[in-house]
Amino acid sequence: MDTPRAQWVNTTHDWSSTVDTDHLARIRQSPAEFAPGGPWHLVLEVLGYAADEASVSGGGRCAVVLHADGSLSVRDDGRGTDTRLDEQGRSVKKPVMATKDLRFFDFPQVEELPDGLPRRGMSVVAALSEWLVHTNRRLNGAWTQRYERGVPVTGLAPVEVDGTTGTLVHFKPGTSVGAVTTPTADDLTRLASAWPQLEVRLDDRRGPH
Repeated sequence: MDTPRAQWVNTTHDWSSTVDTDHLARIRQSPAEFAPGGPWHLVLEVLGYAADEASVSGGGRCAVVLHADGSLSVRDDGRGTDTRLDEQGRSVKKPVMATKDLRFFDFPQVEELPDGLPRRGMSVVAALSEWLVHTNRRLNGAWTQRYERGVPVTGLAPVEVDGTTGTLVHFKPGTSVGAVTTPTADDLTRLASAWPQLEVRLDDRRGPH
């Protein structure tokens, strides 16, 4: 990147900030406000970004997995989260997990998710999860990073490039948002109607329940 990080243009998030602890604390204190639909609402917050990518590229695919340990994962085939080199040559990922989405968080009337609730951004998912691992694959590299209650607990670690692009967000919702339940047929119908450009596959691996 030729320009210093301080001069990078903010679109969805503020590049100058890595972690906004006050923002994350506000979300954690009000789970009923930010995730009234429980874990499925958190999934929709993640899918919103996959839908953004699909709208840019003319279509995309996404897999939602319900894991046996109560965690969920969302994998898409988009371009991956914007990751750049700063003036020191360090990889810097757009702080989508630990800072607010400038488009939505303070303007909840801007966009609704398919459940009819306001879109607030990925930081809601991170803050209301016990842990979250974000694996990000782009044409210029691939990285992973782990968060706990929204705060990064590892650095941005390179992973092997496999020729694909996209993001994998794997998270364990906190108890404050309730138990993971299977989305209903109506949920999936609303999702398909709201984001027709995004093909979503649901894989329930929880076993008998």
